[in-house]
Amino acid sequence: MRLLIVEDDARVAGFVAKGLRQEGYAVDHAANGEDGLHLASTEPYDAAIVDIMLPKLDGITLIERLRSKKIATPVLILSARNSVDDRVKGLQAGGDDYLVKPFAFAELLARIQALLRRANAIVEPTQLKVGTLVMDLVKRKVTRQNVEIELQAKEFALLEYLMRSAGRIVSKTMIMEHVWDYNFDPQTNVVEARVCRLRDKVDRSYNKKLIHTIRGAGYLLEEKE
Repeated sequence: MRLLIVEDDARVAGFVAKGLRQEGYAVDHAANGEDGLHLASTEPYDAAIVDIMLPKLDGITLIERLRSKKIATPVLILSARNSVDDRVKGLQAGGDDYLVKPFAFAELLARIQALLRRANAIVEPTQLKVGTLVMDLVKRKVTRQNVEIELQAKEFALLEYLMRSAGRIVSKTMIMEHVWDYNFDPQTNVVEARVCRLRDKVDRSYNKKLIHTIRGAGYLLEEKE
């Protein structure tokens, strides 16, 4: 999952970005509203975290312009303003949720996870399942045939993206866009290496393989007969 933070306070942005990356998310940061609008308009983000008081372009206007362009990226608004009028204004502009500063990171993470679940229309909002492979999105736990699979944060993020895309081929570029940061070097073989390590953990002990390489196209997570 790839997230965008639009926040001019370097301390807050660094705190949030560090926490989200530790949870396995790919995170980009813009320090002003104009840069945030440009990134949100041109890059495929799964959700955005937008401060209200921003230089060059305020957060409310940023959100309004995104919505006018028919960009439906879920937006969590951050603001030091706690009045009902401010919250209503943010939500009416097109924001999906509103979090008041100062905040606990655990609450921010829970709200982002809820936005992602709603945006992806997951029938079972806390779980992904492909065959005997089950991912608990709340506990961040993966099992196969009820045996827990220990994954690093980036491996969890990669598997989550593959499971959300189950049954369709995803290219290396698509994986990079959703799992790695904006400045990630596409010339490296890190995607291939991560998929290899993930396949070793998910498939090695089982006869029925789930992660398939489609030569010249990408990867497919599917339980084949």
